[in-house]
Amino acid sequence: MQRRAIGLLALPALAPAQAQMAARIALLHMNDFHSRHSAIAGNSAACREGAPCYGGSARLAAAVAEGRADAASAGRAAMLLDGGDQFMGSLFYTHHRGLAEAAVQRAIGTAAMAIGNHEFDNGPETLAGYAEAVPFPLLSANMDASRSAALAGRVRPWVEFALGGARLAVVGLTTPDTANISSPGPDIRFTDPAEAAERAIWEARRSGPCTVVLLSHLGLNADRRLAESLPGVDVILGGHSHTLLANGLADAAGPHPVMARGVRIAQAGAHGRYLGRLDLDIAADGRVLGHGGAVRELHGDLPEDAGVAALVASLGAPLEELRRRPVAQLPRMLDNAPCGVSPCEIGTLVAQSLRQAIPDAQIGWMNGGGIRAGLPAGSVTWGDVLTSLPFQNTVARMVLRGHAIQAALEIGVARWPAVAGRFPQLAGLRFTLLQGAPAGSRVGAVEVEEGGQWRPIDPSRAYVVATNNFLRRGGDGFTMFRDEALEAYDQGPGLEEALVTWLIARR
Repeated sequence: MQRRAIGLLALPALAPAQAQMAARIALLHMNDFHSRHSAIAGNSAACREGAPCYGGSARLAAAVAEGRADAASAGRAAMLLDGGDQFMGSLFYTHHRGLAEAAVQRAIGTAAMAIGNHEFDNGPETLAGYAEAVPFPLLSANMDASRSAALAGRVRPWVEFALGGARLAVVGLTTPDTANISSPGPDIRFTDPAEAAERAIWEARRSGPCTVVLLSHLGLNADRRLAESLPGVDVILGGHSHTLLANGLADAAGPHPVMARGVRIAQAGAHGRYLGRLDLDIAADGRVLGHGGAVRELHGDLPEDAGVAALVASLGAPLEELRRRPVAQLPRMLDNAPCGVSPCEIGTLVAQSLRQAIPDAQIGWMNGGGIRAGLPAGSVTWGDVLTSLPFQNTVARMVLRGHAIQAALEIGVARWPAVAGRFPQLAGLRFTLLQGAPAGSRVGAVEVEEGGQWRPIDPSRAYVVATNNFLRRGGDGFTMFRDEALEAYDQGPGLEEALVTWLIARR
């Protein structure tokens, strides 16, 4: 990332670093909760009886309370910061549109939150309703909402906290990809995160010594680049990439925290399964002298907070009614039985809904085995859709060259004529199956739909493909989706949400 000379060189001179410690604080941190108010299984799907369970809002609340109490007993002032993407991921969001998340965050005492891309999934108006319901600041230094009637004046670039004798400047950042992967509308503009952060840091430091915390919804790789190129940053609490940075946990992608040019970078997985705590010893000039803390996995044996459990039960009461709510009328039953061996109508429908969920997608790609039931003739309910798509997979976006798409089609038909879950269900892409050819040579002509016309695929051209996160990560043998994607984002809306949105639009 290239440095911009905005003004950090003109910052007021700071006093030489003091040897003595001036403050001891604890930053509790979470990110990418995605409306998982009920406990989850290890794969983030709904927890089933007899299986290990994690997280849930009531358990998270208990862990936050314990974290605060433990910090206080160690002489540390504590606060809870959120890296964004509270929205989207369960029926709690589908029904309450952010107000369930707001209620739980009020209960657990969130101090500030960066705006994530999913906060825009239902447009600025939904985010504005959420902003009105929360008592804490929503942060994004690189988001310009001044032209938005719904959000103007509701989002701050940074906020100052006095915590245990420390002066903290917390700067929010939102991925600029939000314009492509969500629905912010034409009146929201996203600018370069490095430039925006640099301006906020300059503004914070000109008032005196402080410790700068970037509350970042950019992803770990972008956080590393910021740490290595941007002066004045002390800590980055991240989100967006769903990365678990932890010590001693098997699925961790790195330590807690990761160090980059003296900057401490932390992120706590996703879906409320983990709660991070970063302890900081801070000098009088704001410099971080040392750190500690850990990421805690919220196992099912952790007690739940009774008050938040009752709140979640109350918020969950209308959801059974939602499951029975009709979303569409179908003239005939859509059977999933043929989806593992040939194009099927429900497979095409799901693939179309994936493409629709990603605004710039040219191709929708679903695996037939991911569709576990058909849809009935007549009234189709939310419950029917959840039965058909039960895995709580998310829509994923990737950019692939034409040759990788052709190779993926060969993988998809490698077991044909045997039934296989990998058989591709497509929208915006079609191919000829050479029935007598051996595996690896069964794909004939391949065409991509462009402007209402079918055109031969260009092996060297890059295409935007919408699929599900299971396939994008190499599931069902599609290693090219994992290894050859030029751009990849796995945390789109749930497949069931995308399909319901598509069905409603076609009524």
